[in-house]
Amino acid sequence: MSTAFDPVKIGIVSVSDRASTGVYEDKGLPALQDWLTRALKNPIEFVPRLIPDEQAVISATLVELVNAGCSLVLTTGGTGPALRDVTPEATLAIAHKEMPGFGEQMRQISLKFVPTAILSRQTAVIRDKSLVINLPGQPKAIAETLEGLPALGTPGIFAAVPYCIDLIGGPYLETDDAVCKAFRPKSAIRASTGQ
Repeated sequence: MSTAFDPVKIGIVSVSDRASTGVYEDKGLPALQDWLTRALKNPIEFVPRLIPDEQAVISATLVELVNAGCSLVLTTGGTGPALRDVTPEATLAIAHKEMPGFGEQMRQISLKFVPTAILSRQTAVIRDKSLVINLPGQPKAIAETLEGLPALGTPGIFAAVPYCIDLIGGPYLETDDAVCKAFRPKSAIRASTGQ
């Protein structure tokens, strides 16, 4: 017997002084929404935010999205070493648990393309029943880190996201294997869903 896919609310946050003031068009939010729409079979309610590189504003936005019921919050931008890059600090400030493996894997993937990947400071945290992940700022790098490099046997970080959300009490996320195959232990896999 099949069940409908669980609905999920996802916060997407683009952190950029210039895009938030209209100096140039934000490419982060469309890139996140496009990738997630292709990767997930669940009905998704997106809660987008375009904000400046201000630590207090970033932290407040993340807390607001968690409190609004977003099971997953993805940020893009503000993770480098520049003076205005404070997204990781703002994220860690609201954390109940740190999940450093996400940042470690993103850097491993990006190192296959650019040696400056070691300058990135992406991280991930859990707050209440929400997983918050800092992604790179470039749309191409967002897709690479989420999907991984299947041809090289390098998994993307999103393969671990559905099971992490299971473990913290969120909805059961179903991925499209053609985009990103989620990994769960056999005991955590639901029988025939949403056919």
